[in-house]
Order: sequence, then structure tokens, then C-alpha cells
Amino acid sequence: MTQPTVKIHPTAIIDETAVLASGVEVGPYSIIGANVEIGENTWVGPHVVIKGHTKIGKNNKFFQFGSIGEDCQDLKYAGEETYLEIGDNNTFRESCTIHRGTTQDQSLTKIGSHCLFMVNAHVAHDCIIGDHCILANNATLAGHVELGNNVVFGGMSAIHQFSKIGEHAMIGGCSAVNKDVPPYVMASGNYAEAHGINSVGLKRRGFSSAQIMSIKRAFKIICRNGNTLEEAKALLEDMVKESPEVKPMLDFISSNTRGIVR
Repeated sequence: MTQPTVKIHPTAIIDETAVLASGVEVGPYSIIGANVEIGENTWVGPHVVIKGHTKIGKNNKFFQFGSIGEDCQDLKYAGEETYLEIGDNNTFRESCTIHRGTTQDQSLTKIGSHCLFMVNAHVAHDCIIGDHCILANNATLAGHVELGNNVVFGGMSAIHQFSKIGEHAMIGGCSAVNKDVPPYVMASGNYAEAHGINSVGLKRRGFSSAQIMSIKRAFKIICRNGNTLEEAKALLEDMVKESPEVKPMLDFISSNTRGIVR
């Protein structure tokens, strides 16, 4: 069902069960499948395929040749009803591929708001992506990966399934990530190693010099001083009392079960 203000090119194919809100525009030769919901003022360019069950928020942009909400590539997938949710104000550039979840996890792939997915970025099944994230050209997320808010993921980089990237972290280009990356940390290489904190990104997001210095101290405790994670946890618990900006790092290593980049 479409609203009167929706613009659909004559060559586009829209399933009768799809719901398109006011201001949605669908370009030439695009296909909107069954059980797709698209929010207000979202633009779908030419030659885009969106399959359901997919729910998309408002003010998103999908450039040509994107495949959104397709069945996943997991060999265990047997056609179960699974889902994709996308927030608001995201941009998906040419040839992005975003797959729905699997019943072996939460049946859901979820993307937040204000994210940029550059050319040929791939988000596999069951990934959870926060707000204000950037995936550069050819960045690849394997299944069950989690990205916190404000993560930057470099071009030609890939991350192993079930890995987690903490908020405000940055992954350098051409990296292979096979462990978790704590909040604020810059990591790169094959396999990725920690190289410091994302101080430039933190300055841009309003962190003070004092906060950044505290985060640098916490980084050294976790990655440079030879502490075990249990030892680092105890030291960060003391820091958090006067430096609350360190708490995301403490929470991250406290819940870690896979190992972190160092």
C-alpha cells in the first residue's frame, strides 16, 4: 500500500504488501518486495532491490545496485522468517549488500541512524550497528558482528564473525580483525593490532583534553603495560570514580570472552 505523495518510476516493481510512507521516491527498475516498510522521505535510486521482512526508517538514501534485506549466505539458513531493521538518515552508496538475520541468533540484522555505507560495503546476517558509523569502500562485516556508536571502519577491511568493536573506535584500511576492539581504540593490520586511541575523532565529537588524557591512560593499562584483563579491570575500576569517560572501556573488557586487540 502506497501513499498518494509517493513517487514511483513506471519501470519499478512494488509488491502490493509493501508499505511506502509519504515522500518516498523509487527510481527506475528498482524492486520493492513483500513485507517491506519504508519510512518518510526515503529515496531509493535506480536498480535497487529491497526484500522483506525489512523495516526502513525515514530520510534514508539507497544508491544504485544495492541489495537490501536479502537472504543471508549462512549455509544453515533454510528460508526461515528473519528480519532487517534500518533507522533514519542513513546513506547506502552503490552496490551495498545488507542481509537479514538468522534464527540461530536473534533473527535480526539491525542498523542504527546517521550511518554512511560507502561503495560495496557488506553487512552480513545478525550484525548490530550503532549510530553515526562509517563503513568505507569494500568494508566487510561477517555474521554476528557488533559495532558501537561512532565507529569508523576503513576501506578493504574485514572483521571475523562474532567480533565486537567498541564505540568511537577506528579500524584502519586493509585490516583483518579477528578479536574485539575496545572503545576509543585505533587498530589496524593483518591481523589488527592496537596503535593508540582515536584522539582526532574524540576531539571532533567534543571530548575535552582532560578526558582524552584519561582515555590514553586507560588504553595503556589495557594494551601497553602488560596487565591481564583482570588486572586492567581492577585498575580501571579505580579510574572510573574520577574519569567516567573510561567506563565504556571497563564495561567492554568486563564482558569480553573472545580476547581483545593489543
